[in-house]
Amino acid sequence: MKFWWPHNEAIIATLLAYQLTGDAKYARWHRMTHDWAYAHFPDPSHGEWFGYLHRDGSVSTTLKGNMWKGFFHLPRMQWYCWQRLEEMIRAAPAAPSRTT
Repeated sequence: MKFWWPHNEAIIATLLAYQLTGDAKYARWHRMTHDWAYAHFPDPSHGEWFGYLHRDGSVSTTLKGNMWKGFFHLPRMQWYCWQRLEEMIRAAPAAPSRTT
């Protein structure tokens, strides 16, 4: 089974690892985890993420909420990653300006 919550946490962890270390392998891991999760978990018809997938990425159950899956984790992951990306953008050296 593939669960939404560990994928949310892996997306955060790999981006944070890249931000803290600058090691490109973490950026690759982040991209792979992000792309796989966003290709499989979202419900294209009604939004939100399905909670549970089979190992092949197919939907196990259309359940999107229960005692363990609420509305908190997905927006928290998106907000936290947005904040990390904003920090990285601000910290990046400015590109040299071209004058022609």
